[in-house]
Amino acid sequence: MPPYTNYHAQRSYPMPDEPFCTELSAEQQALKEKEKGSWTQLSHAEKVALYRLQFHETFTEMNRRSNEWKTVMGCVFFFFGFTGLLIWWQRVYVFPKKPITLMDEWKAQQLQRILDMKGNPVQGLASRWDYERKEWKK
Repeated sequence: MPPYTNYHAQRSYPMPDEPFCTELSAEQQALKEKEKGSWTQLSHAEKVALYRLQFHETFTEMNRRSNEWKTVMGCVFFFFGFTGLLIWWQRVYVFPKKPITLMDEWKAQQLQRILDMKGNPVQGLASRWDYERKEWKK
């Protein structure tokens, strides 16, 4: 692997200021000298090697999808599950039982008490209750 320089290439700025490889081996220097001649004499492998001396990745390699989304989604689902377990644990072991005023029987008795007292007979619950038939008005 060649030593890193201030090389920085990205999709929005694909032509970096410096080449990817700055310190060249003897074989790479010979290839650079051959580059100064006619490009028709270069083989495909030599052209690729010259490209790799100048650039780290091709556009196809820059644009390829990464699998990072799998890690992100795994972490998101892990924390959703952990949060769900924490909430369940709090409901079972930390929070007190429901007060009696939140039970269905108590609510039904409270509603019956309001109706028996004819509370708010003009616009409230008592105005919507039929006292003769003992059912809600339609």
